[in-house]
Amino acid sequence: MTTVLTIDQGTSGTKALVVAGDGQVLGLAERTVRPRYLPGGGVEQDPQALLDSVLEAGRAAVAAAGAPVDVVTLSNQGETVLAWDPDTGRPLSDLVVWQDRRAEALCQELTEHEDTFAQRTGLVLDPYFTAPKLAWLRRNVTREGVVTTSDTWLVHHLTGEFVTDAATASRSLVTDLDTTGWDRELLGIFGLGEERLPTIVPCDVEVGTTTAFGGSIPVGGLVVDQQAALVAEGCLEPGEAKCTFGTGAFLLANTGTSAARSSAGLAACVAWQVGGETTYCIDGQVYTAASAVRWMEQLGYIQTAADMDKVAAADAEGVLAVPALAGLGAPWWRPDAKASVSGMTLSTTVGHLVTAILQGIAAQVAELGTAVERDLGRPLTRLRVDGGLTQCRTLMQAVADLMQIEIELYPSPHATPLGAAALARVAHEPGLGLADAVVPWEPSLVYSPRWSADRAAEFRARWNAAAATA
Repeated sequence: MTTVLTIDQGTSGTKALVVAGDGQVLGLAERTVRPRYLPGGGVEQDPQALLDSVLEAGRAAVAAAGAPVDVVTLSNQGETVLAWDPDTGRPLSDLVVWQDRRAEALCQELTEHEDTFAQRTGLVLDPYFTAPKLAWLRRNVTREGVVTTSDTWLVHHLTGEFVTDAATASRSLVTDLDTTGWDRELLGIFGLGEERLPTIVPCDVEVGTTTAFGGSIPVGGLVVDQQAALVAEGCLEPGEAKCTFGTGAFLLANTGTSAARSSAGLAACVAWQVGGETTYCIDGQVYTAASAVRWMEQLGYIQTAADMDKVAAADAEGVLAVPALAGLGAPWWRPDAKASVSGMTLSTTVGHLVTAILQGIAAQVAELGTAVERDLGRPLTRLRVDGGLTQCRTLMQAVADLMQIEIELYPSPHATPLGAAALARVAHEPGLGLADAVVPWEPSLVYSPRWSADRAAEFRARWNAAAATA
């Protein structure tokens, strides 16, 4: 049975697990890496701190496991980028995080091409995706070295290779969705036509070896964090969907092996490439979920995220929040949107505000669910969920109430690294199918709607009216 060191490099930190073939976690370590939020929509991370977190967490997990590791895998943030020297690996810029909005003006310059981008890449022309950030770095920071997503830089430090996986590449706005290869014409539109780009590899290959965690260990099963969670939660058939509640909230639905574009304002991209076949998904994003909770902490509404259920009121009493603290993602694509709270009176308490903000996060997820249903041509019957914020009962109940479907809680807090571990097993064991590599699971909790359909529809209409003016 293959033992995997699986490293989940995320926005707020890095988690490393040593996982046995049956899914048992043998060793676990985490390191915090805080992003810096800058005026003007900038969000950055320290590259060296990020790399150190990967190495330290990985080594600590291996030490805790006390067992030999057969393969190492890495899941990444998807759209976080930097400039770096390919000869030395030295960073030439800070990491520009997926939440960063400073490329908004650059995207506005290219609006005449937005239909071309949508048709070829399946994505919306928005600074959330990779290429606008790469172009922004070239215009504003440095012309030296290479500009890539964070995974390419981290894998280079581990193995010396210059690669990215197909799922990560599909988040770039310069990858052809049908061929999953770089599109030189689109690169040229961004002024990136002469850039040296990493080789795009499938998610079921070993790309090299590393000695960073003891001995010489192959590295493979590379994938984006959200797609990794889609794997772990067993969403392997078309129409199956999950939502991860982390720094943001990300709802993905498997669309099968056809590279269909969204007609409902969602992004269409590669879910994974395994066994010579590409599986696709559609997805939408809520930019601020746990980051909105941290904002509440900073304002003193709550002491920690664990306090939310204690502080939240049973009813928001008419208070309505649009927590667009970093703009609105799909299906609005409003990077300029600002957060708002309305309906307050002298009787409004902190508990009402907390409930309203949680309902505002849930309302965005519900709108994503409706958009997914339009693209699938059929209703969702359930939504699988994972991530730290799923521990908030108030939030999960609000999602069930507004979506009017059952919400199934993934039993482990480690969906992303466990999904990447499944891909690593497929990479390490030729002939192993992805369905066989995924550890079976049952939901630890199921939330059913308590609101009537009429109440949910009335709330969503009011919330959407508020979001339209954000």
